[in-house]
Parts: sequence; C-alpha cells; structure tokens
Amino acid sequence: ICTPSDIIVYPDADHGFHADYRPTYNKKDADDGWKKLQEWFKQHGAA
Repeated sequence: ICTPSDIIVYPDADHGFHADYRPTYNKKDADDGWKKLQEWFKQHGAA
C-alpha cells in the first residue's frame, strides 16, 4: 500500500522537540506536529 505523506521540517526545533520533559521541548512546533499527525491518521483511517 502506498500512502502519500509529507515531510515537515521545523527549523527552530531540535532533536526531542516533542518531549515536554526535555530542555529542547518546543511547544509551538510540538503542537503543530501533533495536530498534523492526528489529521493524517483521520484522513487515512488510522484513528
């Protein structure tokens, strides 16, 4: 199965930017990435 997807680069986000317990946490980018992930799951029947 071939499912279209996007690669999104957050230039201001370091490794671990989604882990809110790390100093590299970036709330703005983490929230945006989580929103995009949930939308992708809904669109492709994974949620």
